[in-house]
Amino acid sequence: MNTYSQNVQPLDPCRVAIIEQFGGKIVPLEPLGAQVQGIDLATRVMPPGELIEALEHEMAHRGFIVFKNEKQLEVDDFLRASCWWGGRQLHSTHGVHPATPGGNRHIFRLSNDERHGIPGVGPQWHNDGSFVPDTFSHAGYHIIRPAENGGGTCFVHQGAAHDALPKETREFWNRLSSVNSASGVVHPVVHVHPISGRRSIWLHLGMTGAVIEKSATDGGFRLLDAAELKQLCNQYKDILDAGLDNGYAISFEYEERDCVFVDNLAVAHRASPDAHLPAEQQGLRILHRSTVRAARNFGPDNGLPLQLDIYGPSPLGEGVWQGGGVGFRWDETVPMQN
Repeated sequence: MNTYSQNVQPLDPCRVAIIEQFGGKIVPLEPLGAQVQGIDLATRVMPPGELIEALEHEMAHRGFIVFKNEKQLEVDDFLRASCWWGGRQLHSTHGVHPATPGGNRHIFRLSNDERHGIPGVGPQWHNDGSFVPDTFSHAGYHIIRPAENGGGTCFVHQGAAHDALPKETREFWNRLSSVNSASGVVHPVVHVHPISGRRSIWLHLGMTGAVIEKSATDGGFRLLDAAELKQLCNQYKDILDAGLDNGYAISFEYEERDCVFVDNLAVAHRASPDAHLPAEQQGLRILHRSTVRAARNFGPDNGLPLQLDIYGPSPLGEGVWQGGGVGFRWDETVPMQN
């Protein structure tokens, strides 16, 4: 394993100084992420561009930032702060739970009690919005009620995970593109992060209907077969899971009034197993999620189109080509819900 795999870039002193200039304080979480205090997310005035850029760049390098709030945010304040990042506007594609305040279509309300929110979401590693061409640049998690007995989110740095791969695996994955099982949208399995410039891996373990390899010799394309795709998904899960022991992933537990913003191209996430335990056992958990429009499409640069007809016949002959639902079931024993 490459020793560079454990490197998540430390906070940049210049950006730390800018944040402090505007009354904030940022400290690193270990091994990734950062915690911010002193920045008012409830402000109705867009913060200075210099401050936003510093925070957004730290998010790109560290993966996510946690704002510690002295009082609970209103829904509108949370959604307004979500628009500080990426494409600067909400991009909401989810269903609306009946308990969502005001029926706000931009709030994806999650809970371990179906009376209070949608249960069971995101048990496998994924990035949000893999079914749209531009994905989401960022996602926000507003903690309405943390469970008394834990149940947070695991985050993993996908640049560090890329570097942890053996050289030959990195070279193979650089030739791969995934096809979303719900929409046929095509995304690279390895990409260069638009802010950090770091090569990063990216694959949705609960919504992939096919993976295409571009030949290293003749430039042609082929589908991975079932054995190859199963191996890929298991290797992807294994390298992300390994981050919890090797210093590039964290099992993050929320505290009351936390507001977390995630760079959706820098880190993958999954719900911790405890997050889906029943409220009677774990305590009631309620979380509001927002999703932010990207500034550009997140498509392949290898000659493949941005979208293919996943519900039609395979355009590349033999191999896995599976539309609908959770796509290819790489492990029949694990829960897969988006």
